[in-house]
Amino acid sequence: MNNFEFKNPTKIIFGKDTIDKIATEIPENAKVLLLYGGGSIKKNGIYDQTKTALAKFETIEFGGIPANPEYSILMDALKVINDENITYLLAVGGGSVIDGTKFLSAAAVYEGDTPWDILTQNIKTEKGMPFGTVLTLPATGSEMNSGAVITRKETQEKLAMGGPGLFPEFSVLDPQVIASIPERQLVNGITDAFTHVLEQYMTYPIGALLQDRFAESILQTLIEVAPKVLKDPTDYNATANFMWSCTMALNGLIQKGVPTDWAVHAMGHELTAMFGIDHARTLAVIAPSHYKFNFKAKKEKLAQYATRVWNITEGSVDDKAYAAIEKTESFFQELGIDTKLSDYTKDYDGTAEKIAKRFTDRGWLGLGEHQNLSPDKVEEIVKMAY
Repeated sequence: MNNFEFKNPTKIIFGKDTIDKIATEIPENAKVLLLYGGGSIKKNGIYDQTKTALAKFETIEFGGIPANPEYSILMDALKVINDENITYLLAVGGGSVIDGTKFLSAAAVYEGDTPWDILTQNIKTEKGMPFGTVLTLPATGSEMNSGAVITRKETQEKLAMGGPGLFPEFSVLDPQVIASIPERQLVNGITDAFTHVLEQYMTYPIGALLQDRFAESILQTLIEVAPKVLKDPTDYNATANFMWSCTMALNGLIQKGVPTDWAVHAMGHELTAMFGIDHARTLAVIAPSHYKFNFKAKKEKLAQYATRVWNITEGSVDDKAYAAIEKTESFFQELGIDTKLSDYTKDYDGTAEKIAKRFTDRGWLGLGEHQNLSPDKVEEIVKMAY
């Protein structure tokens, strides 16, 4: 197992009817910017609960943050922060709203002229504007980590950012919010969290026994509760386990002491930027091809995953590993996720070449746990996903 350091300062407030607790988490003299997405929180009661909890604070609202947080819209929010002397941010939404809030947290204290440089120059924010979150859609784990991904429509880019100053101070996780989430978003959330775990697990054995079992337990839990959540999103026990699994999938714990991959996400982000495909669905498109292309390097972990998660005990290491890839793809398909790029667009010709060129231009010359996935190999993997 590799050396590691681990610190996660986010306070989690988990359970039924906990949104009112935000009143005790925000500093008394704070001027709050309430950030949210398309307005669904005004239909399901979450907005009213949040506004009641914020009654004693001076609060300004900014809605309309889209599913892939758009730079130009966030710049409008940044202007509000500066003009209104905002001192505290509260994100009420899923990963996109929370990611957008992290960008604003960083941009609000950034001393440069162009906040987009935070992403293009990989600037790590050591201390941002403080913020908290009320999670409305389990998926990304953004409520308990310090990373974010931001889209810029005019350049068709989707880039990551982060830093130790971008952990939420607190996050409220009330599983009851899941009852009002559309099925498509629930399916995306399950797929997103599942793939987050795979990115940190599906590499090669390094003797991190507990870390492997942490990861496997999250995968097993998602497999178990997925049909229950989709059948009845008011099933509190199922939704509570689903919500906590999504958080645990990307709060930093399971990646400590082990190699991680993240090439699936790098390629998937490009498909979202180019075609507007839901983030989770791009991961389901790329992952099977990625594992097939890198089969030799990953087959030991694939076989372990086959046995421990899918209960595949017959056959050779290669047999189990191939079966694991098939099981994973079938799982996505059973959720209702298409796993080929051609299922989403007929304009896929040239996509692989374009992505490879972008990676070359950015200097991304070696992705994956071995840092050996060069742009030409990325091109092959994306073509396999057509």
